[in-house]
Amino acid sequence: MTTTDPSSATPSPVIRIQREDFDIAAEIAALSEGRADIGALATFTGLCRDEGGRLSALELEHYPGMAEAELGRVAREAVQRWPLTGLVAIHRYGLIRPAENIVLVIAASSHRHAAFSGAEFMMDFLKTRAPFWKREHLVTGETGGWVEARDADDAAMARWTV
Repeated sequence: MTTTDPSSATPSPVIRIQREDFDIAAEIAALSEGRADIGALATFTGLCRDEGGRLSALELEHYPGMAEAELGRVAREAVQRWPLTGLVAIHRYGLIRPAENIVLVIAASSHRHAAFSGAEFMMDFLKTRAPFWKREHLVTGETGGWVEARDADDAAMARWTV
């Protein structure tokens, strides 16, 4: 659940990096339960694709400690840039099979524009700057190379730079 410091209107984002799957409905309920100040929730769930049937799994690694700190820093920036009333970001690591959840971002606000912007900002960061590495495991049994960030992801992130 997102908490708010009584001396401030800025919520404390919830950041988790975990091997286990997450329950989207439970995460939404935990953020929004009893919260009459929330008028909009923007959610993004990223799933593992099978890449046309050639991928058996995606291996995600992260730099423990650094990854949590960096996600926390960016989440705090999001709640300062937009009038968010809550923010949750969960990213999984380990071996993830096609159709399984990888990432969840939930941004809460009184109005939809801030919720959409906050969620999109977090996802653009997660796709380009977060200290995670992805490697493909192919259905042939081979281990592919590490996946590079795409130019389109970098361009999306660039629009947030002031």
